[in-house]
Amino acid sequence: MRVREDYRTLSGSEKAAIFLLALGEEHTAKVFEHMDDEEIMEVSQTMAGLGKVSANVVERLFVDFAEQMSSTNALVGTLDSTERLLKNVLGDDKVNEIMEEIRGPAGRTMWEKLGNVNEEILANFLQKEYPQTVAVVMSKIQTEHAARVLGLLPENFALEVVHRMLRMEAVQKEVLEDVEKTLRTEFMSNLARTQRRDSHELMAEIFNSLERAIETKFMEELEKSVPESAEKIRSLMFTFEDLMKLDPTSIQTLIRAVDKDKLPPALKGATESLRDLFFSNMSERAAKIMKEDMAAMGPIRLKEVEEAQQYIVNVTKELEARGEIVLATGSEEDELIY
Repeated sequence: MRVREDYRTLSGSEKAAIFLLALGEEHTAKVFEHMDDEEIMEVSQTMAGLGKVSANVVERLFVDFAEQMSSTNALVGTLDSTERLLKNVLGDDKVNEIMEEIRGPAGRTMWEKLGNVNEEILANFLQKEYPQTVAVVMSKIQTEHAARVLGLLPENFALEVVHRMLRMEAVQKEVLEDVEKTLRTEFMSNLARTQRRDSHELMAEIFNSLERAIETKFMEELEKSVPESAEKIRSLMFTFEDLMKLDPTSIQTLIRAVDKDKLPPALKGATESLRDLFFSNMSERAAKIMKEDMAAMGPIRLKEVEEAQQYIVNVTKELEARGEIVLATGSEEDELIY
């Protein structure tokens, strides 16, 4: 964790956040009573991202506030410490509202926050709202983002939104406030909750990177103690055999992207159906050479096979993240049109 050592680089809101953290809950409560919601929100957001602050900086800050401290300690501002402090100062509803705002997408205003929301997620929410509400939102966010969202809305609904935008004059302050309230209570709060990373997803990624023998041992233990979690982790893991879900074009892209020395050991330990999938997407000559290379290798260590397979899985995930390959799920949306 980065330690804040240079007092000169602190912004005003950072100084306020450090000062309040150092004051403690009782004094902070009294200070918050004299601040409005927006000020509390700004200070809370700063606290949550503050990280570690050195004792020297804390002491210098208190000197600047013309206060004397008998001793100073390093402070760590995190989401959890901020939430604990707020709970001793404000009611649960207000704390939940502030923390959901912090955990949600970045941005000072509601419209800046919306600009950092994935267009598919935003479109999915907006298509359930009134066209006039959507028109207001489209007029307030950046045009490129608005265009992508509009393109994802049902056609008739999108046209109605366009008509409303064409007829729309200056948006009254009260209308804007109503729309912001709707977005905050119905969308942002849910988004903040759903964006908290599921622990099973994290464990699946960790298990994917473990050596096969260790992963198998851990999974067996989990199946005995928490079978529901073991099943969820297994469903989230991406294994070498999951390459069967790749369409022919994606397999060919993967073959071109991987180190050719890694394919023979990886395929040597694969199922026959997966080997056939790879061979059928190579030229006849390339497949023949690959088979000859595999035969010439003779017996190889299991660890070497697993390392080669894990390398290919990692390349696959990188290609999928960049949108260069498609993992078919069997749904109609993944059906390819030729």
